[in-house]
Amino acid sequence: MNGPQETLLNWYVQNRRDLPWRNNPSPYQVWISEVILQQTRVSQGLDYYLRFIEKWPDVKALAQASEKEVLKMWQGLGYYSRARNLHQCAKQVVTQFGGSFPADYERLKQLKGVGDYTAAAIASIAFNLPCAVVDGNVYRFLSRLFDINTPINNNEGQKLFAQLADELLNREQPSLHNQAMMEFGALQCTPKNPNCLLCPLQAQCLAFERQTVMQRPVKLAKTKVTTQYLNYLVFRLEDNICLRKRSGKGIWHNLYDFPCIESNNPMSVAEVLDSEEFRQLIGNVSFMVSKTSPTFTHKLTHRTLIAQFIEIKLSHEWPPIETKDIILARERDMENYPIPRLIDLYLNT
Repeated sequence: MNGPQETLLNWYVQNRRDLPWRNNPSPYQVWISEVILQQTRVSQGLDYYLRFIEKWPDVKALAQASEKEVLKMWQGLGYYSRARNLHQCAKQVVTQFGGSFPADYERLKQLKGVGDYTAAAIASIAFNLPCAVVDGNVYRFLSRLFDINTPINNNEGQKLFAQLADELLNREQPSLHNQAMMEFGALQCTPKNPNCLLCPLQAQCLAFERQTVMQRPVKLAKTKVTTQYLNYLVFRLEDNICLRKRSGKGIWHNLYDFPCIESNNPMSVAEVLDSEEFRQLIGNVSFMVSKTSPTFTHKLTHRTLIAQFIEIKLSHEWPPIETKDIILARERDMENYPIPRLIDLYLNT
């Protein structure tokens, strides 16, 4: 196994990207970068990382922030539960560990939102502990190097690839080794158009030998995607607008959007205005529909959202809709509220 290890490190030294969390990485920097980049390309995530570090340079500063501030900073990345977990984890590090991340894999896994992968990344990269990381890049690299057709997204595959990564781990330089594995998958052994002809591991790659590179890794079929229709009601009176704080435990928990009538099928504007839900919202207040947006499509992992925005101009008073979840705000203050990407797209169109 010395061959792949040494080749990976040599390749990494010559080809690695100059990223801010790689220069004398602290546990805090590694943690922030890994959480941001779990579902985001470096090109998009780098700006978020820099803004996070500038606003909250250490874990104590992040712990003192409000959840609303953290969600606003996270806006556009999606997977908002990660932002909430990030905030809770910062508080946990401060209250339970005196403001310092524990230099121990098992104790790192006790932190909110920190699973096997993130714990291994922090332990190895920041503390140089011999913990193998397995992310999407590593799955792809190992499945091609050893030509493995076991699916990577079931229990058998996850155990197999974790074992392989551990066997391949350079225990003398685990920090460099793990970063080399992930970087190799990101730059060399890419999902599409991998540079096999100039790959330094070509001679050892079984998938290249057997011409199965593009069939690796193997994934089980995804869960069926459902479609949901969102009919947003944008109530306006002069320079005020009506916002809804999402308090349910869904994907957008504690973000702000507009009052909404949801449906499993498309609804015309006339059908929305004739619905019992709308009549309960508007009461006896006079109004007019000033504009209807084109439809916006927003794809999530297991759901496709199709939204239309119906702008409703109120004549002189608000309907009796203010509750703990529905608030009235000045439109110029919208930038202070964390909103889903879908709402941001509408407001900027």
